[in-house]
Amino acid sequence: MDTGPACPYSPSTRLPDPCIEVLDERFLALRLFSATVEQLATGFYWAEGPVWFGDGRYVLFSDIPNNRILRWDDCSGAISAFRKPSNHANGLARDTQGRLLTCEHLTRRVTRTEYDGSITVLADRYQGKRLNSPNDIVCQRNGAVWFTDPAFGILGWWEGEPATPELPHGVYRIDPADGSLVMVLDDLQGANGLAFSPDEGILYVVESRATPHRKVWAYDVDGATLKNKRLYVDAGGPGAYDGVALDEQGNMWCGFGSNGARGSDAAQLDGVRVYDREGRPLAHIHLPERCANLCFGGARRNRLFMAASHSLYALHVNTRGAVP
Repeated sequence: MDTGPACPYSPSTRLPDPCIEVLDERFLALRLFSATVEQLATGFYWAEGPVWFGDGRYVLFSDIPNNRILRWDDCSGAISAFRKPSNHANGLARDTQGRLLTCEHLTRRVTRTEYDGSITVLADRYQGKRLNSPNDIVCQRNGAVWFTDPAFGILGWWEGEPATPELPHGVYRIDPADGSLVMVLDDLQGANGLAFSPDEGILYVVESRATPHRKVWAYDVDGATLKNKRLYVDAGGPGAYDGVALDEQGNMWCGFGSNGARGSDAAQLDGVRVYDREGRPLAHIHLPERCANLCFGGARRNRLFMAASHSLYALHVNTRGAVP
C-alpha cells in the first residue's frame, strides 16, 4: 500500500492535518477536520504501554530502557516520574477497581498497585516455570486479566536482562475469583498487543514475529477459553503491528511501523493504521516515529494517545474508545 510521504513532526498549520491519510472515505466520519497531531512530550528511550486515568486526568506510560513509568498531566502538560525504578515495566492497564496493572520485564511478572502504593504480584510463574517477559495487558469487565508473554525482555540488557526462556510465547488469563493462571494460547510467535471487541466477545492478539508477514488474529471468547482462530488482518510486506486499541464502533487502531526494513519506505510506515471491523484499512496517521502502543482517553474518551519510540503524541478523533 502506498502510504504517502513520511511526516517529520512539526505543529500542522494546515487543516486537515496532512499527516492523517484517509485510505477509505468512511474514515471521514471518524476524523475531526480541525484536529491535528500533537507531540505532548519527547526525549524517551522507548515509550510504551499508555493508559489513561480519567479520575486524575493523566496518562501513565512506560519508558522501558530507562526503567521508569512516566506521568503526563492533562491539566498542566507536565511530565513527571511516577515510578523509578519500574522493573523495566512495559504494558499498563487498569483493573475493574481502577488499580494499576503492570507488565514487568526485569522481574518477569504481572503486578497490581494497591491504593496505598504497595505492590501485589498477580503472576510470575506458570506450572513452576518463570514467565518470559509479560508485554501487554487488558482487563475484562468481569475482572479477568489477560496478558501476552513473549521473550522480548530477556533477549538482552536493553529492556530487562538476558535469560533463557522457560516457556513458549504465550497468552495467559488470570482468573478473577481465585487468581489462578491459565495459558490460553501457546502457538504464536511474539504474542504482543491484545484488545477486546466492545462487547468482549472477541479477543484480538498481535503475532509480531509471524512469517512471512506480521498478523492480528481474532478469537471468540468462551469464558476462560478462546475458540475459532481466524485472521483479522495481515500487515503485508514490510509492515508490523505492536499494540492495539478499539473504538466503540469496533474499529481497530494499531501501532504500526516497519518489520526491520530501512530507508524512506520504512519511514512511511511509522504511525497508526486504522481498520474497520472486517480488517479493511481506513486510514494511516503518519508519525515521525514508529508507534509502539496507544490508548483512548481524555474527558470524552475521544483523544488517542500514542506512545511512539521517543515521544508521546495525541490526536482528538470523532469516535470514542471502547469502554474498558
